[in-house]
Amino acid sequence: MINPFDTAYHNLCNEILEVGNRRDDRTATGTLSKFGHQLRFDLSKGFPLLTTKKVSFKLIATELIWFIRGDTNLRYLLQYNNNIWNEWAFEKYVQSEDYVGPDMTNFGHRVLTDPEFKVLYDEEMKKFKTAILHNDIFMQKHGNLGNVYGKQWRDWIGADGTHHDQLKTVIEQIKKYPYSRRHIISAWNPAEIDTMALPPCHTLFQFYVEGNKLSCQLYQRSADVFLGVPFNIASYSLLTHLIARECGLEVGEFVHTFGDAHIYSNHIDAVQTQLSRTSFDPPQLRIHTNKSLFELEYEDLEMLDYQSHPAIKAPIAV
Repeated sequence: MINPFDTAYHNLCNEILEVGNRRDDRTATGTLSKFGHQLRFDLSKGFPLLTTKKVSFKLIATELIWFIRGDTNLRYLLQYNNNIWNEWAFEKYVQSEDYVGPDMTNFGHRVLTDPEFKVLYDEEMKKFKTAILHNDIFMQKHGNLGNVYGKQWRDWIGADGTHHDQLKTVIEQIKKYPYSRRHIISAWNPAEIDTMALPPCHTLFQFYVEGNKLSCQLYQRSADVFLGVPFNIASYSLLTHLIARECGLEVGEFVHTFGDAHIYSNHIDAVQTQLSRTSFDPPQLRIHTNKSLFELEYEDLEMLDYQSHPAIKAPIAV
């Protein structure tokens, strides 16, 4: 069969390559960018883990569980060898008075382009990861990423000081008032943006019940199409499965709406390699437990029949 999930993603990549605007960006890497695009994934047809390059379900699932728990510290992720947030925590660490490593002039660019500096960075990062895993004081001080996604999902603080658990509230409201238009969770808290290691890229999502099916639409303000979007697609599809299960519903669609969807200039060759590949059939998600959403462990989840082409590496723009 033609995998509809890979096809939709490839169409987005092709469109950006063909008509994208050349733009400078915060990381000084440069992008091809399109403003405004939407993908739709029918979750009854399988799980949208892309097959034209290997995408790690373990990294996706452990990050999502981290969000669901309201956690903002690297330790949980590192216990699963999940390093996708390391650069942002490390960037904060090297700017602190505790850091005594190499000169950090033009750090981000040098890490990506300077082989000698990359070696220094790798050595320092290894020490940094080890310290977070084994030193509680260091972990509390330098492993925390600020008030990022999990904090906003589970403990949004209002102007009057009231704490709001958005995730639990949405689940309760889906059960009581399934046809409400207020099943919304926002990670974009203007009052706390400056406290975050990285302002939220996937900013707001809304659930929609039709019959016995739950759908989810995400608005993503900024989307790294090659490295980030395959993770985002799978993460919010997994979240839709988990919320539907919690509410006694089946899954409907995951709708992915983009603001600035971009391909970094140093990812173009990698994207073209992926576009040259044919897809495999989509895999299936299996959940091995009756635990509540809030008690799930990564080991309770399994991706069945996932066949893919090899991973394609590309530098991350920090």
